[in-house]
Amino acid sequence: MSIQTVFGNELYNWININTDKANNLEDIYATYDIDEEVIAYSLDRNERAHFEYDQKTDTFVVVFNVPDQRKIDNHYETIPMVYIIKDKQLLTITNKNNQYIVKKMNKYLKENEDVTILQFLFSSLYLVMDLFFPYVEEMDIDRKTINDKLKIKTTKKNLLSLSDLETGIVYFLSASKQNAALLEQMKTHVIFRTLNEVEKEQFEDALIEARQLVEMTELSSQILQQLSGTYNNILNNNLNDTMKILTALSILLTVPTIITGFFGMNMPLPLEHNAFGWIVAIFISILLWFGLSFILRKLMR
Repeated sequence: MSIQTVFGNELYNWININTDKANNLEDIYATYDIDEEVIAYSLDRNERAHFEYDQKTDTFVVVFNVPDQRKIDNHYETIPMVYIIKDKQLLTITNKNNQYIVKKMNKYLKENEDVTILQFLFSSLYLVMDLFFPYVEEMDIDRKTINDKLKIKTTKKNLLSLSDLETGIVYFLSASKQNAALLEQMKTHVIFRTLNEVEKEQFEDALIEARQLVEMTELSSQILQQLSGTYNNILNNNLNDTMKILTALSILLTVPTIITGFFGMNMPLPLEHNAFGWIVAIFISILLWFGLSFILRKLMR
């Protein structure tokens, strides 16, 4: 299903193609002359952010990463969204997972009906970048909550939650870097020289927002890595302490085993006929046990 919106003093059209509601996508793609490569971009959730410009057909294609509102395996991910500018038409190819972006674009267009097609595109990219921040802030809040829990007790559940946060921030960091790199490349492209002052200003706003997002996600990622490394060191230290205790206990338990084994040999032994020989054997074991315990305590310090 496609929805058409006229804007810019009726000079431009915005057509949104919802791939989930369309009965015959091939006919829609043929109507708007969308090639198969662009179709593949819109259907592949792992597509990297990039842009293409065909000078012969004057077609401008932007594949941009947008946040996925769903939590997949307890972490957030990103999905691509395709923007196509051709013949004074802006086409967006969406699905149920990024359809919420269209609502934001509609709201912007109602408040700014006289924008040019490139102003609308760059403003839409700015809106997308702005939508990342609440998710990053939510991850920061979750990180602080998990960190407080881990300070009380380092449990497997809390460590897995921390791992899920790391996974989510990696997706966002990669997506934000791709988006920023796309805008940086676009700035050096020939199409940037054709922009008017307002369009350049809108583009610069989107670029600044993209850079800020990269910095924010990088900071969050570094903090999570540091936390993960800290708790990994704590777990290793706890494991070392446990192994020390078990080693000391195993050494101490060998003392009575050796003494009783000695007096249990089937041959003439000291105290063999002494009625209190077993008491002497126990006393020797206790004496050696405390002596060895004192030595091990000194060494383990």
